[in-house]
This record gives sequence, C-alpha cells and structure tokens, in this order.
Amino acid sequence: MTRVIMHGCNGKMGQTITRLIEEEETVEIVAGVDVSDHIQNNYPVFKNIAECDVDADVIIDFSSAVCTEAVLAYSTEKQIPAVLCSTGLSQEQVTKITEASGKVAILKSANMSLGINLLQKLLKDATAVLAQAGYDIEIVEKHHNLKKDAPSGTALALADSISEALEEKYEYVYDRSDRSIVRPKKEIGISAVRGGTIVGDHDVIFAGEDEVITFSHRAYSKAVFGKGAVQAAKFLAGKPAGMYDMSDVIAAQSE
Repeated sequence: MTRVIMHGCNGKMGQTITRLIEEEETVEIVAGVDVSDHIQNNYPVFKNIAECDVDADVIIDFSSAVCTEAVLAYSTEKQIPAVLCSTGLSQEQVTKITEASGKVAILKSANMSLGINLLQKLLKDATAVLAQAGYDIEIVEKHHNLKKDAPSGTALALADSISEALEEKYEYVYDRSDRSIVRPKKEIGISAVRGGTIVGDHDVIFAGEDEVITFSHRAYSKAVFGKGAVQAAKFLAGKPAGMYDMSDVIAAQSE
C-alpha cells in the first residue's frame, strides 16, 4: 500500500485526487495539509506540513508555488519522495528543487496529463522537420479565470520541448503590443487566454507558407491531472534520490 500525504488537500485538485484515491486499492491518503478546514476528510489534516507527524511513502503537492520550499524541507528531512505539481515556480525555486533531488526522489511536472507528456515527444519530432522548413511557431493556451500564473507552466514546458529540438536558440515572446515590426523568424510566440471554467486548452501552431499544422490538447476535467499525479506517486514511492518526470512514469507503465 502506498501511503500519501496530500498537500493542498482541500483545493480543487486536492479533492479530485482524494476522490480518485478512494477508488484505488493500492493507494491511500494517510494525511492532508491545507490552511483551509472547510472540508471534512477521512484523514487528519494539518495546517502546515511541518506539523505533520504521520508516516508516509510519498507527498503529492498540488497547492501553490509559495509552499514549495516548505514541502522540499519536509521531504528532505523526512526522506519522503515528493510529486510536485504546482506551477508558476521561480528560477530560484527550480534551483532548490534540483538541489533537493540530490537528497530525495523528486518528480516535477508542469502537467500531469499523459496526453500532454506524449505531445511533448511528438513536438520534438515535428519541430525537427518543420522549423528547418521555415515554419513559424506559436503556442496559445487557455485556462479558467481563477488561474493566476501566465503563461501556464504547460505552455512553457511545450515551448521547452520545441526548443530542445531546435538547432538554433529561439526567443520566447509573450507580448507584441510594444513593437511594430515584421515577425522575426527565430521566436516562439506564447499567448494566454483566461476565462470562464476552461480546464486547460493548449494549441501549438506551425504556420508555413500556404499550410498550417496544429497540435491540440484539451482537458475536459481536472481528473486527467489527478490520475497522472496518482500514477506518479505510486511510481515514485521507494525510489532513490534523483529528479524524475512523467516520461519516467510512462516508461515504467510500458514495461
């Protein structure tokens, strides 16, 4: 049985994962952490992860970037692997995550969806052909009106996958309102839309002469991210120190 500490348990994703794990036979949530106590759970909930005294095999963090340091401190001190799902991380936080992975197993992903992680692989293959042929590359992401960070961590992860396949360095451009020039070839435009209850839409556009190729991913519920987080937790429990990602989870499932 994989014992989970659900950090951010009373948020939307925390509750989604709680419901998913209730249907799992090999995973259980043994403790939650959340500043809010408006929801009654079937496990003890602590206001701060430092106060948690329950034995566990893995942490799932689906809270906020401001909590990342506290999760890392607890994870390294208790030697409990952590699945980090929060977006909007600063470069300093990314550095701290890398440092922590030298002491304990860490899995970080901007998007826990199997489809998104497969899309990242497909984009590398497409970029190798289409960028060479002179296609312009644009990313458009859409999320609900409560999402605070922009562009989304997933959009940036998709852009990074494209960049890995490029022979030359491209600039990420988030806003063109302050300039009046012809679009430079070596840039990736990233646009963010916020509205309504959109769970998560991502379009990667390769625009060439007389031809447009679009890779699209639509998430219709938060459950798709929750399922990925649960699979990641089962994979990470018991792993040695190191940095892992969803590609490792996918590879393990295909063995």
